[in-house]
Amino acid sequence: MDLGLKSKTAVVTGASIGIGRAIAKGLAAEGVRVVGVARRTDLLAELVNDVGGGFITPFEQDVMAKDAAEKISAFAVKELGHVDILINNAGGSRPLPVDAPDSKWDEAIALNFTSYRRIAHALLPQMIERKWGRIVNITGKSEPEGLNAAFAAKAAVHAWAKGLSREIGEHGITINCIPPGRIMSEQIRRNYAPDYRERFAEEEIPVGYWGEPEDLAALAVFLASPVARYITGTVIPVDGGLRRYQF
Repeated sequence: MDLGLKSKTAVVTGASIGIGRAIAKGLAAEGVRVVGVARRTDLLAELVNDVGGGFITPFEQDVMAKDAAEKISAFAVKELGHVDILINNAGGSRPLPVDAPDSKWDEAIALNFTSYRRIAHALLPQMIERKWGRIVNITGKSEPEGLNAAFAAKAAVHAWAKGLSREIGEHGITINCIPPGRIMSEQIRRNYAPDYRERFAEEEIPVGYWGEPEDLAALAVFLASPVARYITGTVIPVDGGLRRYQF
């Protein structure tokens, strides 16, 4: 299926590993020119080598840094001419005790919500001017088993994205969210032993296995395409059926 993505341009944050890396590679495979943003330059260099160069430009930037949104936007527009697609992916889990200080909450919200909003709003004016754009946010589950500041921040992303979809639809811009289920990653392999992963998959995941980053990237690339023009303001899990709620 031709997704109509050739000659499109994109920014992918958190592009050095896992889901972000898979999405960057998936977009590049469709002919999209990508600025890959991450803190680890060595892994970004590996990504460029994997793709073969030409389609991915690395940019070392911590999305939490001061003026990060403006720096990312300026660099991407300079390199690409304009930005059609934004993949908001940088983030991280933040389990906290009940008595955690405000600083811990502030850091989690800044990383998992504020950085998404700032980068999107920095890129929106030129999307509006061109009457086309796609924003895809990689978020998190809505069934927390305990207190985790990242879950609260990702819920904020869902609400922000839904409201924003009402404002930007008339300009040919869509915005959607993808909450990952159990997707294999560097962090997952470090924190969960193989026997636990196998047992969890058998008992909790209907399809019977943990997903790979490419499983989620397939949806992200589709949502970033012209073919997905009538899909906006949605939250679409990629989790092998793990979630139990009905909508």
